[in-house]
Amino acid sequence: MSGPPTADDVRAALATHADPADAQHLQRFFKTGPGEYGEGDVFLGVRVPATRKVAKQFATLPLEQIDQLLDSPVHEERLAALLILNMRFAAASKPRIRDDEARARMVEFYLAAVRRGRVNNWDLVDASAEHVIGPWLLDKDRALLFELAQRDSLWERRVALLSTFTFIKAGDPSTTLELAAVLLDDRRDLIQKALGWMLREVGKRVDRTALTSFLDTHAPAMGRTALSYATEHLPADDRAAYRARR
Repeated sequence: MSGPPTADDVRAALATHADPADAQHLQRFFKTGPGEYGEGDVFLGVRVPATRKVAKQFATLPLEQIDQLLDSPVHEERLAALLILNMRFAAASKPRIRDDEARARMVEFYLAAVRRGRVNNWDLVDASAEHVIGPWLLDKDRALLFELAQRDSLWERRVALLSTFTFIKAGDPSTTLELAAVLLDDRRDLIQKALGWMLREVGKRVDRTALTSFLDTHAPAMGRTALSYATEHLPADDRAAYRARR
């Protein structure tokens, strides 16, 4: 390959891994039918490990080329774009060469893609939010996440929740717990699952008491799915007690 990599190079590399049978399965799995959350999404049938392999081959792809991939109707092309963005953000975050101007540009770039509906399925959010927004906010004010949580957009709200996975892994559950309280009444399945998942991780990775204190207050108002996920790693008797409070 001569010259800088392009979006077309990434597309061509992904196409070599395409499988029509897998594409049909993924169309169903990611709910692409009329009225479903992934309506209209197009799949090539590329498995995630293969998409990651392709992304690594194009880790220096310029932002404008990443943007072209994000505007693609093809799901795997958008996923590859986000995986490449993750790598670029991680490279700019290395302590000895940290480039906060470049990091800020990538955060704005990512948020713009979210706002225009290009990070628009749960796997796309889950593969990117904790690798871009989370690290950016780790040592900053986190008001942005509460702004996202106030939007009606399913994907912006999920970005807010999944970004806090970075904080959980750093031993700080505070923002996760605050956001969970804000989003408690959102009964959409993909918010319920994300909310319960992040709460579960608080108890699993940081502090079970922090989780149970949250549940002591909020369990009666929680949706069944969120509560089920949140209590998954608790002892059976505790799980049953919290679920009985609904």
